[in-house]
Amino acid sequence: MLKAGGVALALVGLGLAGHLLARDNYGPMPSLAGAEQWLNSPPLEGQQLKGKVVLVDFWTYDCINCRRSLPHVNDWARRYADQGLVVVGVHTPEYDYEHEVASLREQVKRLGIGYPVAVDNDYRIWNAWGNQFWPAHYFVDRKGQVRHVHFGEGDYDGQEQVIRQLLDERG
Repeated sequence: MLKAGGVALALVGLGLAGHLLARDNYGPMPSLAGAEQWLNSPPLEGQQLKGKVVLVDFWTYDCINCRRSLPHVNDWARRYADQGLVVVGVHTPEYDYEHEVASLREQVKRLGIGYPVAVDNDYRIWNAWGNQFWPAHYFVDRKGQVRHVHFGEGDYDGQEQVIRQLLDERG
């Protein structure tokens, strides 16, 4: 069990679960392949992101917890882009109406999201990562290793510290 925000989270079935005992290293970044389409970017994959620090943010636009975390993610994407941070949003819908790409495109614009967003309507990326939560933040180092995970809202200072530490590392 992993505690996140005071809630015990069962990690059985998570693609990264086998790596959770290795402190600060959860294994190689799973695939980003399988999106229906990409907004704000051509399709991205792990090889293209090597040498960058990557924050993969699983979210859905009508999730209140996601809406509360998005201003922080947007801020990090803007402030740290020139230092090598790439934020990748993976929009995996919770509700049927969130599958509509036109509505998602409108929400991305309204929410000020300028970073790449994978449209994961078929849960292919979600399943490849073994994710089970909205929002879920996966922090990947320059070598393509998942180094930190955060489920739910909160600890924004701590998450930003992870970004800074990973950016300070040279791969």
